[in-house]
Amino acid sequence: MTTLLSLQTDYPLRKLNSFGIDAHAQEFLSIDHVAQLHALRANEALAGMPKLILGGGSNLVLPDQVPGLVVKIALAGKEIISEDDTHVYVRAEAGENWHEFVQWTLAQGFGGLENLSLIPGTVGAAPIQNIGAYGVEMQDVFHSLDAFDLGTGEVLTLRKPACRFAYRDSIFKHEYKDRMVILGVVFALPRRWEPKLGYADVTNYLAEKNIGAPTPADVGNAVIAIRQAKLPDPTVIGNAGSFFKNPVVSAELRDRLLQSHEKLVSYAQPSGDYKLAAGWLIEQCGWKGKNLGNAGVYEKQALVLVNRGGATGKEVRRLAHQIQLDVQKKFSVMLEVEPVFV
Repeated sequence: MTTLLSLQTDYPLRKLNSFGIDAHAQEFLSIDHVAQLHALRANEALAGMPKLILGGGSNLVLPDQVPGLVVKIALAGKEIISEDDTHVYVRAEAGENWHEFVQWTLAQGFGGLENLSLIPGTVGAAPIQNIGAYGVEMQDVFHSLDAFDLGTGEVLTLRKPACRFAYRDSIFKHEYKDRMVILGVVFALPRRWEPKLGYADVTNYLAEKNIGAPTPADVGNAVIAIRQAKLPDPTVIGNAGSFFKNPVVSAELRDRLLQSHEKLVSYAQPSGDYKLAAGWLIEQCGWKGKNLGNAGVYEKQALVLVNRGGATGKEVRRLAHQIQLDVQKKFSVMLEVEPVFV
């Protein structure tokens, strides 16, 4: 079975991470069939190496040299697998491009994923991060996933409770990190679709286009246009999208901050807490458009850190840390990063 594995040494990863960091993998392996994962386990030398499971590379910051084995998940395919009175169930393999998969569902006439249009990365990475945008999280339409356990060689089917989804979080960032390889994901898309229009940017776009009764595709087009206007294209400027989570704070802290910052951007939560706009906090600290070495803060959106050319993972980490310190000093809030520092 080891003949299934095509191992490459000192493999360049610059084109496999959206930040465009010029990193190299000690060993690299691309997986396009489950049989290769069984072969990987059967190879004692490879099985014992530390591993980084790589999807689209859009939510991580790499060091110059990545030790051990980088496993690129390239499983492909998408299909409608079943239907019932309330939902259509679609499956996509883990290596599928997320945005292309969303566009495919919209082309079939299915709503549910349109608010998550143009998020970079792969389908397999979506549950790990529980990606979200414009009032929708992946868990809202998640049904189940199949995952390969590198420890036991079993293929497990996990439903929503087992994945422990939270805000930009899941069990795959904790107990299952670098152990479970997501193979494919099933989504339950509603037959009775209702648009999620809780964000002013989306409603304003639709109003400008005189779209009073939007279709899923209309909402998807709105989200694409908004994201393109606000966020840099990673093929042009290296970045990992939103770099910090929007912090959730107590009503007491939010009210105290409002006394000295009357334009504080906040959103009430069902818990009684408030979610603050991390980008606004960063901008108030003067970081928007500024650089630290070859890493910088995007001039159109302070929530996005960018590679100005030749940035290293160490430079990105240093910039993120300095922003965290400044925001904490000014607002008594510690920002949490979204990407994973390898």
